[in-house]
Amino acid sequence: MPKSNTYKAGKHFLQVPGSTNIPDRILRAMDAPAMDHRGPKFQDLSKSILDRIKLIFKSTDPVVIYPSAGTGAMEASLVNTLSEGDKILMFETGEFARQWYEAAERFKINVDYIPGDWRTGADPEITRQKLLADKKHEIKAVLVTHNETSTGIKSRVEEIRKAIDDANHPALFMVDTISSLGSYNYEHQKWKVDVTVGGSQKGLMLPPGLSFNAISNKALEAYKKSKLSRSYFDWGQMLKNNKDGFYPYTPAVNLLYGLNESINMLLEEGLENVFARHKRHAEATRLAVEAWGLEILAKNPIERSDSITAILLPDGHDADNLRKIIYDNYDMSLGTGLNKVKGKVFRIGHMGDFNDLMLSGTLAGVEMGLKQSGIPFKPGGIMAALNFLSK
Repeated sequence: MPKSNTYKAGKHFLQVPGSTNIPDRILRAMDAPAMDHRGPKFQDLSKSILDRIKLIFKSTDPVVIYPSAGTGAMEASLVNTLSEGDKILMFETGEFARQWYEAAERFKINVDYIPGDWRTGADPEITRQKLLADKKHEIKAVLVTHNETSTGIKSRVEEIRKAIDDANHPALFMVDTISSLGSYNYEHQKWKVDVTVGGSQKGLMLPPGLSFNAISNKALEAYKKSKLSRSYFDWGQMLKNNKDGFYPYTPAVNLLYGLNESINMLLEEGLENVFARHKRHAEATRLAVEAWGLEILAKNPIERSDSITAILLPDGHDADNLRKIIYDNYDMSLGTGLNKVKGKVFRIGHMGDFNDLMLSGTLAGVEMGLKQSGIPFKPGGIMAALNFLSK
């Protein structure tokens, strides 16, 4: 006989900020035999994906797709554009900005790393001043994390682009969109981004395993001069093969089946509707946090993410203990705090294939967990969210 009380009835609530819930349509699309990745059927599928993925980036620039985690696409952005000793400008907005910075340092790139408190985004004015002061144009690139997954902070990418233009500086502009792509508006071409980094496991609703670089003509010119070693992430080999719908090595065929369906779903809903849905759910979540009397980690309202909310607990209370209570009692996973904010915050992911009832259940689970934990809070956050959602 199996041990009793080991099965939890109902669906697990996966409300971490990625990986996100994978819709049935994508699971069914992936549940298929592999095909010959050198054959005509794959070629047709691949060409369609490579063409339509540009719509998600709002660009006509080429997008390369790697069988890798998003960290791979971060590395690709560096090794294809820079050389040892090059100077770049970066901002400490959280754990994943820090990881991009550490990758740059490993390649012996000289990073002007602006320290931050993990509660504010990249600063357009500091960007402008740094570039104006760089009379010799030694800064080769400005790197910004659009949506910092670890803190729920959205940097003002369009304003940073304007700062670069105001300084009349030739630096490349690179943006990490791993937790914003497919969740809220991002304009690779309009904002003149040179390299956009993306990943599959968040707004695109896929499992981890695919990552992306959208590449401008300016970035391709930098590629020709870059002297960093590269092999697996080499743009030249990728683009050469992609012209015919193929890859320089074995692609993640079944993940590409899923990506094809993901693009279908996003376009069927309409990108602007997708963005409006995420914005609405973010606002409902913030209203709940305010009603609970708790604090959102992101200080500046205009820098609060539409896909993730990081919630700061009062001093003396362990956010991971709250997460454990919620997991054990209500079968829901919430994001842990990372690095500097470990034990201080928990994160709610509200992105991807997500609707009003899923958000309502998520916030109800948090409120029940708060009540059980003994953390001081004001009941009523769930009602504040429901009142907003039911308008």
